[in-house]
Amino acid sequence: QVQLVESGGGLVQAGGSLRLSCDSKGSISLANAMGWYRQAPGKQRELVIVMTSSGKTTYADSVKGRFTISEDPAKGAQYLQMNNLKPEDTAVYYCYVQKHGDEFWGQGTQVTVSS
Repeated sequence: QVQLVESGGGLVQAGGSLRLSCDSKGSISLANAMGWYRQAPGKQRELVIVMTSSGKTTYADSVKGRFTISEDPAKGAQYLQMNNLKPEDTAVYYCYVQKHGDEFWGQGTQVTVSS
């Protein structure tokens, strides 16, 4: 079982940066994939960025060149660095881990970008 806890969300002006963290309880060392999704009000949850164990990284077109994912395997943590934020990035951001066919989600952290 894996428990994920996000932190680092908040209010930022357009053009600013935020770094989200996702800490895990339970090993994610054999995860097949990890990453971030987001859900804006009235919209479906969408992929932001996902990284597989084979090294493939998938980005939403809207965040390419602005968002990057990283991990610290020793801490069982992953991070989402978000630069040049735009009002349309406003959403609840969820970290995600897929392991042995199971999916695990954090509770979400709110990111609000003001214009």
